[in-house]
Amino acid sequence: MRSLSLLLLSLVVTLAGAASYKDSPFKVKESIVAPPRAWVEHAPAPSNHILELRIALPQPYSSLLEKHLWEVSNPSHKRYGDYLSKQETEAFLTPHPDTIDTVSEWLASYGIYEEHLLHSSAQDWVTARVPVSLAEEMLDTKYHVYRHSETSEHIVRTTSYSLPEVLHDHVQFIQPTTMFARFKVFSSTLHWTTVPVGDASTSGAITGPAGNQVDASCNQTITPTCLLQLYNAVGYETSATNGNQIGITSYLGQNVNNHDLQQFFETYVPAASGSNYTIISINDGQNNQSIAAAGLEADLDAQYAFGLTYPTPRTLYTTAGSPPFDPDPRVPNNTNEPYSYWLEYVLSAENLPQTISTSYGDDEQTVPESYANRVCMGLAALGARGVSLTFSSGDYGVGDGDSNPETQLCFSNDGLNTTMFIPAFPASCPFVTTVGGTIYIPETAASFSGGGFSNYFSRPSYQDQAVSDYLSKLAPGTYEGLYNPDGRAYPDVSVQSDWFIVAYQGQFGYVGGTSASSPTFASIIAMVNDARISAGKKGLGFLNPWLYSVGYAGLNDITTGHNPGCGTEGFNASIGWDPVTGLGTPNFETLKELALQLP
Repeated sequence: MRSLSLLLLSLVVTLAGAASYKDSPFKVKESIVAPPRAWVEHAPAPSNHILELRIALPQPYSSLLEKHLWEVSNPSHKRYGDYLSKQETEAFLTPHPDTIDTVSEWLASYGIYEEHLLHSSAQDWVTARVPVSLAEEMLDTKYHVYRHSETSEHIVRTTSYSLPEVLHDHVQFIQPTTMFARFKVFSSTLHWTTVPVGDASTSGAITGPAGNQVDASCNQTITPTCLLQLYNAVGYETSATNGNQIGITSYLGQNVNNHDLQQFFETYVPAASGSNYTIISINDGQNNQSIAAAGLEADLDAQYAFGLTYPTPRTLYTTAGSPPFDPDPRVPNNTNEPYSYWLEYVLSAENLPQTISTSYGDDEQTVPESYANRVCMGLAALGARGVSLTFSSGDYGVGDGDSNPETQLCFSNDGLNTTMFIPAFPASCPFVTTVGGTIYIPETAASFSGGGFSNYFSRPSYQDQAVSDYLSKLAPGTYEGLYNPDGRAYPDVSVQSDWFIVAYQGQFGYVGGTSASSPTFASIIAMVNDARISAGKKGLGFLNPWLYSVGYAGLNDITTGHNPGCGTEGFNASIGWDPVTGLGTPNFETLKELALQLP
């Protein structure tokens, strides 16, 4: 009898709690003044359209995780290389139990129970599939279909949403709501030619930055051999069995075509012919093998990351989500961005590649700051686990790549339409190594190389001296008001970024952009990690504290070129770090020797 009374009391308390959420006054959680440029409200979202609500719960111990990251990544710290395990990392990401219970009760008040929910391994993400009509009631908002005027993409979003005031401390944010980021591929140019494969229109050799010989043809066509020559890695043989791995990410329906990959290997990396890779599908990500479905970005990433590091075991992460879509009727069937899904998966995995490259991103201001902070903390967690992360810096210089003040399109989306430089994200996250672009030999900055200063993230201490030195050399008032001089500055490093030859849909052509840079630099780091692991050491993990304090001695300083955009000529490359080419391009042999001196 007593147990029955307790059960009834519990039921009453639960029902009372459920009612209290609906009775609690709503308060705006997040809002934006208007959609970013080019997004136009098209129509009300259909009430029965299904949204996959991603609820981010606060991570109260994330500052401790960041402290661990700095310690294990700092070459001068006694804990250098003492990476955290999956379980240790999750302990710093897990929300307070009261938060988990409170959010569950709120969802239950709308008939959404545990059996309808998906929880991340650390319990810091909750996912619920609900119709638009219910989401509008839960978030006190109205969803609309928005159309991108330049690409005709459609997404379902709102410009503001609210939560019961009692929930505000228990929910960091909910998406899809106010985020209009497209996370586009960073490939600025595609040049198809009829030059026969293997035909070099120039002959002889030129001297590379390390004093070694580089085929003169590399000034026209970049191949794996060119990169190995240019960056002083010829003759280094990686191991297939020492535990070292490399990974690449694929989004936006980009597929690595295996026929293209083998065609490329047969021509440029014969030793890798017939070799395979591991595919990990996240959120129903696909790797369609029809020739028409081949993805230029995915082909580029795989052919160079997997070709340069062969026979290092390699992994393709293919993650579904985000535009572009061909909706019918004018409504996409999945409007979520892909990064949080990928992060949720890899953070739940026991074993990870020591190096992972990503070539996707968007304007920082199209990403709500709460979301950017959350994703950046997830990337920090990977660094704390010993993963080296490289990201492309973007292909539009300081913003849009246009130096003409009359036609530039660099405006703030805060309703004021202020002209400003436009940083990219995740390139602006301080916990990743951002890779800019160079061209030619001797190398000079690629004009499209993305670079600048974050408006969300403050400058990390590891780059304080290098960035301060650069800023001190600028003439007083240079671009005043156009950028945040106290923000995280990028890129960190750079490599070649144009005239990469790729096999795509059965034929060879050329592609350019910092999409080529990230997998190339990641490959060099994977080779350095290979040497360390073969010597009984761990991988380098989060690279930047090492690169800015010691590793820069293994980089070739790039001192010419600039990155125009936003109606300006952009920043100039110069001696030391600069926001066009970072600290410079790699000298593998020197980086390897420096890395082997570390614990």
